[in-house]
Amino acid sequence: MHANSRAMRRRCICALAGSAAASLTVPWRVPAAGLSGQGDANAVSASEELRLLGPQLVAIMRRHVNLGYTPGAVVVVARGNAVEMTVVGEQARGGGAAPVRTDSIFRISSMTKPITAAAAMILVEQGRLRLRDPIDRWIPELANRRVLREPAAELDDTVPARRPITLEDLLTFRCGLGIRLAVPDGYPIERKIAELQLVGFGPPDPASALSPDEWLQRLGTLPLMAQPGEAWLYNTGSYILGVLLTRVAGASLPELLRRRVFEPLGMKDTGFYVPASQLSRLVSAYRLEAGRTVLYDAPGASAWQQPPAFPDGGAGLVSTAEDYLAFSRFLLSGGRIVGRALLRPASVETMTRDQLTAMQRAAGAPILGSGRGWGFGMSVVTQPHAAGLPSGCFGWNGGLGSTWVADPGSGRSVIVLTETLFSSPTPPALHQEIWRAVFTPGVI
Repeated sequence: MHANSRAMRRRCICALAGSAAASLTVPWRVPAAGLSGQGDANAVSASEELRLLGPQLVAIMRRHVNLGYTPGAVVVVARGNAVEMTVVGEQARGGGAAPVRTDSIFRISSMTKPITAAAAMILVEQGRLRLRDPIDRWIPELANRRVLREPAAELDDTVPARRPITLEDLLTFRCGLGIRLAVPDGYPIERKIAELQLVGFGPPDPASALSPDEWLQRLGTLPLMAQPGEAWLYNTGSYILGVLLTRVAGASLPELLRRRVFEPLGMKDTGFYVPASQLSRLVSAYRLEAGRTVLYDAPGASAWQQPPAFPDGGAGLVSTAEDYLAFSRFLLSGGRIVGRALLRPASVETMTRDQLTAMQRAAGAPILGSGRGWGFGMSVVTQPHAAGLPSGCFGWNGGLGSTWVADPGSGRSVIVLTETLFSSPTPPALHQEIWRAVFTPGVI
């Protein structure tokens, strides 16, 4: 095997009774509802299915590594309690780099959004928040909003907001603030956002010096881009949501996520930065320039090697394949972990159901892609996808090189972690080929 294309596959089967498997961080019991089968015979069937899929995953990954798209990648495919984890390549480009491992740490960027949404739903179930209530009590900076008369308007050409922003607006990205890919950066509000150095309207920036309160104060000087509830605008809702959760819970967002999500799910390597003792596991990150990879962030000088001033709930996390699989299985199980409920099935169903109107889906297509809607912090496939994804799948992508898909119909989870930033909202070929291999295996 070529030195730059090292491959390792690890398979693990957990007994349905919930015994721990070596590659997972916590024991699992996945209920039969929505999964492909029950009992030992079906567990063996799932294991055999994924065992046969493994060589195809390796071939896809190795081809893209050899073509120079990414130095390395991790792919995990799970069905029920069977897991196939495939690792190819190195953690950085250049001689002497360490091989990618199953516990290598990746910057998952926008795959942060579903985790923040889950934390919000936990507080909703505790009665500390309600979906339809205005956020003004907790976020007075965004009370009594004015709204641009039209997208290109000057900042003082506004009308009153017809109603306050609600928690549901933040979760569904209909709060009136966010990214519009289809409008030029020359609009007055885009220029003002750049002047205020506001994260949340572009790629993640863990080096931002703004605290959450400072960020929100600056954000509150802007008018809304659209009336609350009317337009789907990407990204910024999750950043506001993160600040809201800290104020409601009386804890920082890292502490809140650790206590409410990471510790219960056994996500021991997920957080807003990588401790010095674990930096050897952080992969390098690259961007594409003229078809070639250029270093974007190296572990030794990484912006993710210290706690950020603003831990953002939209794109700030780092994680591993095993950790994110724990989160995916938690949602596929209807909110249960090891025999107890962290969320009610009804809450998970609401999170993973498309919440958009047809007009909102169409307007969001430049980012969402065709045949996709949006639930709470994640996309939902509403029509069979060109890459083989069936209707009802949910998940989301991280623009720094990662994707996640969960299919409640078959119980499958697919997580793809690479080291190369997306050059457009459409996931690169490597990701889509993995999806086809898993969901439509006769296509490739």
